[in-house]
Amino acid sequence: MTIRVIVADDQALVRSGFSMLLASADDISVVAEASNGQEAVDLARRLLPDVVLMDIRMPVMDGLEATREIAATSATSSVRVLMLTTFGLDEYVYGALRAGASGFLLKDTRPHELLDAVRVIAAGEALLSPSVTRTLIAEFVRSPESRRPTPKALESLTDRERDVLALVADGLSNAEIAERLVVSIGTAKTHVSRLLMKLHARDRAQLVVIAYQTGFTS
Repeated sequence: MTIRVIVADDQALVRSGFSMLLASADDISVVAEASNGQEAVDLARRLLPDVVLMDIRMPVMDGLEATREIAATSATSSVRVLMLTTFGLDEYVYGALRAGASGFLLKDTRPHELLDAVRVIAAGEALLSPSVTRTLIAEFVRSPESRRPTPKALESLTDRERDVLALVADGLSNAEIAERLVVSIGTAKTHVSRLLMKLHARDRAQLVVIAYQTGFTS
């Protein structure tokens, strides 16, 4: 199955470079390019890609607002946003978490890491770059404005689901969770799906945020 991607960046050379790299993979297809956030939103609504590779700072509408619109609209709720960022823009990363980004990628990442990142986000399998992303999320949830009461839905979690939530927060994939808990991959996937439903989380990235906010980290 081919992963359909929209590349959104206001710099033409950067945009075309990402597009050429993505198009070089047999399992990835670049269906459109956007030079600003509004174009990204419009194209996402029209083309319903699997992933939008989104720059944060763009004209007309920035990547944060574009991500927020994509995540909040039912028609594009299945579209995953992979946010491009740098270490020097942590405040934007926190905003991206609130907006509903599914993952983060540094702009100076290696080519094969970009391809792998798109595949991971499209599959909804695991959080990107745990060493980077978990650190950002940990900082995010320590800020006062990010705090929120423990969701009542946590009370409905079984002991096993709580274990799975902690492992998701550690960046483990379904296969790794299955190995750790000595269950089948199908069972691990079922637990994750139930967590998404019970906690009203859009994807695993939001599960990680909830886990950090509520202390369900191992």
